[in-house]
Amino acid sequence: MLSVGDKFPQFNLKSTVSIESLDKAFFPISNDTYRGKWLCVFFYPKDFTFVCPTEIKGFADLNSQFAERDCQILAGSTDSEFVHFAWRKDHKDLRNLPFPMLADINKDLSRALGILDEEGVAKRATFLVDPEGVIRFVYVTEGSVGRNPSEVLRVLDALQTDELCPCNWTQGQETLKAA
Repeated sequence: MLSVGDKFPQFNLKSTVSIESLDKAFFPISNDTYRGKWLCVFFYPKDFTFVCPTEIKGFADLNSQFAERDCQILAGSTDSEFVHFAWRKDHKDLRNLPFPMLADINKDLSRALGILDEEGVAKRATFLVDPEGVIRFVYVTEGSVGRNPSEVLRVLDALQTDELCPCNWTQGQETLKAA
């Protein structure tokens, strides 16, 4: 699995961006789409499951805070853009998502990241990627355990200080000064 300091892989994937109509629902997204921004790319195992929508909603609830930090959220799974579309229409918490859902149906990005499980499904993995395309944070949980989007935001804040941040540091607190 790729880790901190590795370059985020090149990708060009279809994404689901709305449920208005099929002609407005899909958009291609690549590394160049958000060039110069931070990225929060989180993968989840499958659409139409139980833990995944709670996490997706959790990230959606914090989307404006990520955006204030010049960070674009991208959700992704190995499901197709059409499955994403159907799930968003079906699940009330996903209808108005403020970020794209990547469709890694060929599993190229998941494979390059090293997050495919033995069944060929993406693990529950999160990557914070800096504006130069370098992975600065990786967070992976067991499939049955949802992640904490607030913790991802906290780490983004710490990374953006470019300073030493102590345990449980939060935005607004003092950073550490090396003697």
